[in-house]
Amino acid sequence: MIPLEQLLLFAATAVVLVITPGPNMIYLVSRSISQGPRAGVISLLGVVTAFLVHMTAAAAGLTALFMAVPLAYEALKFAGAAYLLYLAWQAVKPGARSPLEPVALPPDSPGRLYRMGVLTCLLNPKAAVLYLSILPQFIDPTRGSVFAQSVLLGCVQIAISFSFNLMIALAAAGVSAWFARRPKWLATQRWFMGSVLGGLAMRMALEPRRLL
Repeated sequence: MIPLEQLLLFAATAVVLVITPGPNMIYLVSRSISQGPRAGVISLLGVVTAFLVHMTAAAAGLTALFMAVPLAYEALKFAGAAYLLYLAWQAVKPGARSPLEPVALPPDSPGRLYRMGVLTCLLNPKAAVLYLSILPQFIDPTRGSVFAQSVLLGCVQIAISFSFNLMIALAAAGVSAWFARRPKWLATQRWFMGSVLGGLAMRMALEPRRLL
């Protein structure tokens, strides 16, 4: 199965990705501030549901892919590295916004909040790339079932994403106000994320190929 150091490295990668600007974070923060923490939590449940769909599809697909085309690892690796570099640029480019800068949203019913959470995550390219290009870098077919490893990593990512986003949903108003009064911290946060994402991209691009 997956060594502890690989699990910890994946967990660190998941933490960095969950705090990068993206549709999920911006929607949850904005919803929590516009309609209250309860609305943010309901929306988060929708996001988690979509993550489970992503994880299940990726686990089944990666199992078939590794068995049929082992060298496809290379294509996934460079696609993931390229996307991490893209996220790094999005974090530090001139005029970039932080996910802690909310947008105003009209009130919605609990059912719609949940559905919008699902839809926002299902259509989020960062979620798809995470499961299809980044997660495979932590899977080694020689260590057992690719499906089981995919599910384990997926559960780690979902647990981290849920925990972090739950804290954000419950404290979004206070956190957003704190950063609004300290614009230099927003800039520091963006540059820190950009640097870490760039480092992860380089590591991924240089990672040795794993074969069946």
